[in-house]
Amino acid sequence: MANNKVRSMTAFGRAEVNYSTGTAVWEMRSVNHRYLEPHFRLPEAARALEPKLRELLRNTLNRGKVEMSLNLKANSGEVAGLQINQALVDELVKAAKQVAPESQPLNPLEVLKWPGVIAEPETNADEQASAILEGFRQALAQVVENREREGAELAGFIEARIKGISEQVTTVRALLPQILQNQREKLKSRLQELLEEIDKDRIEQEIALLAQKADVDEELDRLDAHITETRRVLKNGGPIGRRLDFLMQEFNREANTLSSKAVVTDTTQAAVELKVLIEQMREQVQNIE
Repeated sequence: MANNKVRSMTAFGRAEVNYSTGTAVWEMRSVNHRYLEPHFRLPEAARALEPKLRELLRNTLNRGKVEMSLNLKANSGEVAGLQINQALVDELVKAAKQVAPESQPLNPLEVLKWPGVIAEPETNADEQASAILEGFRQALAQVVENREREGAELAGFIEARIKGISEQVTTVRALLPQILQNQREKLKSRLQELLEEIDKDRIEQEIALLAQKADVDEELDRLDAHITETRRVLKNGGPIGRRLDFLMQEFNREANTLSSKAVVTDTTQAAVELKVLIEQMREQVQNIE
């Protein structure tokens, strides 16, 4: 089923799953990265499961550097459950008497420390593998949940900045006719004062060229289009980080053009505010999957 939620790339997950002879303990940490980069730290008993673990990870996450460590903890032995290798104990006692017949009897605790005296309970490999995989799924589910929680906050942050950009576009668009008219009148007045001998048609042509240069209506239209597309992308969710990063570049391009065409203080201020909002979004987009 397609995921339609915005996800961050930073998260943590932990899970413990018990089996008859021990516990599988998983810890996962994910941070920002351009691609999906998994790093496993596995005990030897779990090496054969790594391909399956990687497949589960690829089917769940799209981007981020993910560090995953597994610790297999054996159950603490209870007295009633200890299995003593009596034959080995007898051999140790016999050997000690042969080496030093007059010595004190062996310390029982020292005997128990001898390798092989206490028989380790046999681990059911299938049961252990099942616990490892279940723990991995649980820890991964926590990572996804945390990513989605932070992703929702990031989406809200971006939406607030998009609203601010939309307000700036609306303000400039409302002012644009008057800005162009005032610029036209100002240029016409100056030219008429200084260049009475120049043909009036030539003056009109120059004014038209200058007015065209100051016209930012196309830039405002493109900003509106980027606003609509950003909202659509956020609504659809999923792995959208790269698409949003591209849109931030397009936003910045239009803001720079708007700034270069600014002929009055209002337009200049709007361009500066747009750049601030875009930069705030760009920083947060880097953390989106």
